[in-house]
Amino acid sequence: MTLVVGLTGGIGSGKSAVAEAFAGLGIDVTDADQISHRMTQPGAAGHDAIVREFGPQALNAAGEVDRPWLRHTVFADANARARLEAALHPLIRATILAEVDRWQSPYGVLVVPLLLERGGLTHLVDRVLVVDCPEEEQIARVTRRSALAHGEVRAIMATQLTREERLAAADDVLDNSGPVVRIALQVEALDQRYRRLATAPRTDASPPVRP
Repeated sequence: MTLVVGLTGGIGSGKSAVAEAFAGLGIDVTDADQISHRMTQPGAAGHDAIVREFGPQALNAAGEVDRPWLRHTVFADANARARLEAALHPLIRATILAEVDRWQSPYGVLVVPLLLERGGLTHLVDRVLVVDCPEEEQIARVTRRSALAHGEVRAIMATQLTREERLAAADDVLDNSGPVVRIALQVEALDQRYRRLATAPRTDASPPVRP
């Protein structure tokens, strides 16, 4: 079975850029957020599930999922968040399993933002790779790329593990607090390591990689 690297990190940490760097080296990447986005498009199973759960108010004038409304709703109400997860997670999980089963590279990267918080996919993962950066940098990145205010970003971060908790659970850490060029250098080093681990017996106790 292919070695599975679970890539995670807080909002704004740079997970997508790291995943793209692995893909650029020919590594199969499955991204839970991308799957979620695809399956919530009009006509897809996730879109129908959201409408069944939240009604037509969850859609915008074009009939698409009103993502700002849904985000505000689920972050303001834990019960609504649980309902959304119950509606979507089985669909996302099934698609992830099917994609992972089709991987062809020596190892694969499974990108799950809430891998450690939810735990539903941790059994698939052989190593946890955490993309890390200071919290203030996370907030600055998210506010630059979206219309979210600082307080909204903080609210999202409050639903995730703390930086310290995430680092404590990591097997490997990629430091994304510096220049973007450092991502490629660290990914290349991790790629070599994961290729070695992929051919080693699974009993191999490899020490963690930390910057």
